[in-house]
Amino acid sequence: MLTTFPFVNKVNERTKRCKHSIIITKMIETMLVITNFPDKKSALTFAQALIDKRLAACVNIMNGCTSVYRWQNNTEIADEIPIFIKTQPAHYQQVEELIVAMHPYELPEVITVPITGGLSDYLQWIIEETT
Repeated sequence: MLTTFPFVNKVNERTKRCKHSIIITKMIETMLVITNFPDKKSALTFAQALIDKRLAACVNIMNGCTSVYRWQNNTEIADEIPIFIKTQPAHYQQVEELIVAMHPYELPEVITVPITGGLSDYLQWIIEETT
């Protein structure tokens, strides 16, 4: 699939100029996996495991947040640590399995977001660090 971005000025080895547009000739498949851990220590342990296994190029451990959700017919309020995982779709199953294995919750949040654009050199770096 080719994607056209009109009036883009930067051209590199992964792009080809066509009149007033740049056509991306190679889509770099990357994804963002979002989860939460209950504390920073478990989040850091999990992030290190992902990096050590080359399942993620980068793991962002965010500042804490408060989550409000319904669980087993009760409204719950919990302090959590959001985590953003940059990886390849080919690694998703292993990332999910590691979340389930290392997470203390019975039902951890695991959400995927396809990365549909971004700095091509950064996206390529994700691929290189997870290959």
